[in-house]
Amino acid sequence: MNQNNIFQKLYRIICKDTGDRNESTKLIVVIRMLTLTMIVYSLINAFLFQRIGHTGGMIFCNLGMIAFLAIFIMSYRQHTFASYCVLNAAMLIWVTANVYMFGWGIGVQTYIFVLIVFCFFARYRHETAKIIYVLALLALRMHLYFHCQHATPYLVVADKVSAAFQTVNSIAIFWSLSLLSYYFSTDTQALEGKLIEYNEQLKRQASIDPLTGLNNRRSTMEYLEALLQNAQHQISVCLCDIDFFKKVNDTYGHNIGDVVLKKIAETFRTGLPQDCFVSRWGGEEFLLIFPEANGDEAVIALEALRQKIKATVFDGGSEQFSVSLTFGLVEYDFHSDITAVLKEADDKLYLGKESGRDRIVF
Repeated sequence: MNQNNIFQKLYRIICKDTGDRNESTKLIVVIRMLTLTMIVYSLINAFLFQRIGHTGGMIFCNLGMIAFLAIFIMSYRQHTFASYCVLNAAMLIWVTANVYMFGWGIGVQTYIFVLIVFCFFARYRHETAKIIYVLALLALRMHLYFHCQHATPYLVVADKVSAAFQTVNSIAIFWSLSLLSYYFSTDTQALEGKLIEYNEQLKRQASIDPLTGLNNRRSTMEYLEALLQNAQHQISVCLCDIDFFKKVNDTYGHNIGDVVLKKIAETFRTGLPQDCFVSRWGGEEFLLIFPEANGDEAVIALEALRQKIKATVFDGGSEQFSVSLTFGLVEYDFHSDITAVLKEADDKLYLGKESGRDRIVF
């Protein structure tokens, strides 16, 4: 069996649920991971004590390792909450005993911060109980500080040895905090990402015409209002309409009419400048906004578009047909409001309809 398979098998064992209903699988995994961390941590410290010939320290660490191993085994037989409570109690006893045994300078008291994070992440709600528990942890830390900072520990270790244990403690504490943060924040971050994505999707749905995929009237008004308020370049606005579109629907059916709308929308996207804002204004009407083009430049783009659309052939079932568009183009004068600009474009579109259609009126 290769190394990856061994780790995968071990992880599956750690993730094995207790089988109890309404209990967090993630919490039991974190409990077991923290317990394994404490077992490894105690084993390393026992080895260090054995290397320096400190029998008392080695016995103390071995006892801690046996206690945490028992909690690990218990996690497969008891309710998750029971394992959570026992682990907390064991770690509190372990921290207190370590500080009394080896002194304040060994740094084990910092593990109290791990218990604070564990408390707030592990249980949903129960805010009052959490606050009481945190206050109890604060009281414990203050007690240990005032009673052990300058007191002689029961088991004295040399300064160099104390520095080595301080290093091991720091690694274990940082690992434990990272473990808690990773496991309990993963779902939150994923949920937040999905929420952001969902909000973006709702925003797109609120601003996009579902049939053509173009901007709808609402998003167009927002864009046009912002554009006219901060206009620094010449702006051209065009209102266009499919000629005799009602006849297309009556002759070939609304399904074919939808095909025409979609094809024209696609032609707008591919046949106009990239910065051109294209929207379905309503029915067979479209609004085209050229944010950095004067009227003459817009006419050139619209003429190429008009010819491309007129050359497009549609299959009506019994026969093929083509459509044309009429365009009413206006150049923004930096003084008129949105209503005036749209009315002028609509007037020119009407004039184009009256003049024979299939043309650009500017």
